[in-house]
Amino acid sequence: MGFEFAGATDIGRKRDHNEDALLLLSEHNVAVVCDGMGGHEAGEVASGIGVETVKRFFEIAGDPDATWPFRYDRTKDEGTNLLVVAAQWANQRIREAADPGAEAPGKRGMGTTFVGCLVREKKAWFGWVGDSRGYVWRRGELHPATSDHSLLNELIKTGRLSEEEIANFQHKNVITRALGMAEHTEVDVSAWDLEAGDVCLVCCDGLTGMVADERIAEILAQEPQLQKACQRLVDEANENGGVDNITVALVRYTQ
Repeated sequence: MGFEFAGATDIGRKRDHNEDALLLLSEHNVAVVCDGMGGHEAGEVASGIGVETVKRFFEIAGDPDATWPFRYDRTKDEGTNLLVVAAQWANQRIREAADPGAEAPGKRGMGTTFVGCLVREKKAWFGWVGDSRGYVWRRGELHPATSDHSLLNELIKTGRLSEEEIANFQHKNVITRALGMAEHTEVDVSAWDLEAGDVCLVCCDGLTGMVADERIAEILAQEPQLQKACQRLVDEANENGGVDNITVALVRYTQ
């Protein structure tokens, strides 16, 4: 039983700098993508704080004597608790850094999306805030593991938009949740039972906005080497316009 990790991040073709952040923490079986937002490079700061905080949390979480920064919810399993508390702590630290009295001026209002995948034994958990996504690729098909926290998705859930209105929606980038947006952030988590050969994918909208799910599935089927698959996904997004930063992480369950 084992897991393979790979990831890639790229500035894309239209941006001046990369506001995404990628974390591959194979020793703790965690992969995280954060997509920052805010002026004056504040998004880069927020996403960096996000992944750095998650890394710090997982480094202390295994210590039985360590004090968690937020309460452990005994009604939920450990995988859920780990992702929720990691994201909540990141939210707190981003807000502290964005405080008007903080040392980094111009960072007020900064934030970041968060999507993390934790794998243990035969199970995967996806935790997310915002519109960065998680998927499970299984036997050639890509299955969504997350649901965007976005204005568009909220309207889709009402059933009031036609297919044409969805395709032409002008505010697709408006998100309803982000780390740093509010004092308390709600973190959604989904859990999956894994099968041998499954690939878990977490990514920002710089990939999913440029490459259709069906094409992502095709690339994962065609390229068995995870690092090469990551690069092919990035290349495909750039070939299709590369309008945003592109970040992807893959985790394969090898059994």
